Amino acid sequence: MTLKTTRFAGADGMVLAADVGGDPRRPPVILLHGAGQTRHSWGQAARELVHMGCHVIALDLRGHGESAWAADGDYSLDAFSGDLKAVIATLEQRPALVGASLGGATSLITIGESGAPLAGALVLVDVVPRMSVAGVNHIRAFMNGNPDGFADLAEAADAVARYLPGRPRPSSNDGLKKNLRLKDDGRLHWHWDPAFNTFHGQAHADAIAERLERSARRVTVPTLLVRGKKSDVVSEEGAQLLLRLIPHAKFFDVEGAGHMVAGDKNDLFNSAVEDFLQSSWAASSEAIS
Repeated sequence: MTLKTTRFAGADGMVLAADVGGDPRRPPVILLHGAGQTRHSWGQAARELVHMGCHVIALDLRGHGESAWAADGDYSLDAFSGDLKAVIATLEQRPALVGASLGGATSLITIGESGAPLAGALVLVDVVPRMSVAGVNHIRAFMNGNPDGFADLAEAADAVARYLPGRPRPSSNDGLKKNLRLKDDGRLHWHWDPAFNTFHGQAHADAIAERLERSARRVTVPTLLVRGKKSDVVSEEGAQLLLRLIPHAKFFDVEGAGHMVAGDKNDLFNSAVEDFLQSSWAASSEAIS
């Protein structure tokens, strides 16, 4: 199933890269990756959603992948949300938003803080308002590591293996090419703007958590929380708080998965999301035939 790379204009004309597939007349699904990832992190999930009959947009967030870097270094939730709203404005139907980590936080505030019904459904992938400090610090340490880049793919693969010790190493390192760029220094660097790390290193976690809680209380669309049962970012307590804030939300705990749920247990993740979207569309008379 082929996806075509295209460009969208985000907030203030920010150029955003995306892989797009499926009939634009079908129910749209926007996939938003986590911090330090790219649109390629959705992989098979995007292709299966197209096969299911969805119009899929797998977006590179600003400062990530092939999307433009913010000249002013603005990587706030407001900036990400502004980009998302600009993409939504190009669609004829309200999309389902499927967001992992940072992409999920962006989706949550976009829905919760908007006075208009911008989306038809919400899937939060291992993200809740109150996240584990240790887990978040683990992510930040990885993103701040190796500022001088890597000599080759093998070095980059070693860094990933140290970050995700429980995940089996792939037989080839070629998949990492989409997440790295060759710079003028002749070394490979991760495909994100280093200014993102600086910006979020200054963020106030409590203020962000309170904002996410306020947004969650305002969510009325069908919602699914998908958590990696072995996640070091979303605890059971954090998940239960989210379910109290959004009482109609459904919850799927993915056995054997960590924070990178879609990558750790792709089949279980895809099945949970597809079933949820089908039931949501059926309930709103937008079922895929």
